[in-house]
Amino acid sequence: MTRTLCLAQEPQADALLAADPLALLFGMLLDQQIPMEKAFKGPKVIADRMGGLDVHRIAESSEEEFVELASTPPAIHRFPGSMAKRLQTLARFLIEEYDGAVENVWTRGEPDGKEVLKRLKALPGFGDQKARIFLALLGKQLGVEPKGWRAAAGAYGEKGSRRSVADVVDAKSLGEVREFKKAAKAAAKQG
Repeated sequence: MTRTLCLAQEPQADALLAADPLALLFGMLLDQQIPMEKAFKGPKVIADRMGGLDVHRIAESSEEEFVELASTPPAIHRFPGSMAKRLQTLARFLIEEYDGAVENVWTRGEPDGKEVLKRLKALPGFGDQKARIFLALLGKQLGVEPKGWRAAAGAYGEKGSRRSVADVVDAKSLGEVREFKKAAKAAAKQG
């Protein structure tokens, strides 16, 4: 992954997301109940505090130490303790199931879009919606396009949509995604 991303809206954090699949996956996990930019800055904060982002070091850290690292201001999340535990659980799962190589989730055995979606949904902390958004992010912004990925990603895979983080490429598109979410929330309240 050597593409340019603009998810954290901060060049160094975005460079890490583009270069390191673990950072991107962690950012996606953190993307709940906080602004998207803060979520995707979280991996850079962790990397800075640990001297790099290493799935094995994270998995093997004591829970107390990792929670403290995540909670130190500025905390990586609104709920840093529970999110630190989720990140460690995800790191351990990646080691057990994918030899610690995140890209194996979407490359091992040359899977199609349905299989990648199934694998993403199996990740700790990833439900159906988060998995579909991440699959769309891989396809739209990182050139990871297994056969049938758009269909597997559902509406998130649509060309030109402004539904999710998968569609954020700059400050303007971030605003458009926020407007879409605001409108969808308003429609849900009325419906």
